[in-house]
Amino acid sequence: MARVFSNALLVVGLAGALALGGCSDADQPVVTERGDAARLGNAEPPVVSPAPSNTSTGEAKTISASPPPGYTNGSDINEGYPDLTPPVLTPEAERTETGARSVLLSFARAIELREYDQAWAMLTPQAQQKWNRARFNALFEGLRDISVAVPEGTMEGAAGSSYYTSDAEITASDADGRPVRLEGPIVLRRVNDVPGSSAEERRWHIDRVELSATH
Repeated sequence: MARVFSNALLVVGLAGALALGGCSDADQPVVTERGDAARLGNAEPPVVSPAPSNTSTGEAKTISASPPPGYTNGSDINEGYPDLTPPVLTPEAERTETGARSVLLSFARAIELREYDQAWAMLTPQAQQKWNRARFNALFEGLRDISVAVPEGTMEGAAGSSYYTSDAEITASDADGRPVRLEGPIVLRRVNDVPGSSAEERRWHIDRVELSATH
């Protein structure tokens, strides 16, 4: 069964689509090898400090700076390692495509490694309210050998926010070994440097994921 993201939860067959919606104001693809999402994009962005530990609440496992007890080869789900929290960038870098791609690549890497709790933590607060962590995890149930390609995208601004869109591709195998292929936009959002905005709001987050099954 494929999972569908939308404002009203749907679970449909693999011919369906994946459409996670958050809150919004209105080149050639770079294809990854599995596990290589973190190597896409430009040179390493300027980092001003280590990112805070990305620990989710409830049943989520604690993010670890070293392999947790019982860790083997990363084949399990939500092992909490490696720490895929996007780095904290300089304000100048955060405003640009560099900041958006830093989060996007971390998100792609987390999905590939089946660190879904860490991926969920990169959603906008509005998207998290619509999709709690357990429901987000359930969307990927049964998927294996996940590869996420996130080519260079486009920036735009609207009503106090900036957006970055990449036309992504996810390939995987389902629980029965059948191939799964999904394509569509992943949209990131940050609040512009307006009075009253917080540092967290001025960081990029995943706002929407709209992936349709292809054959």
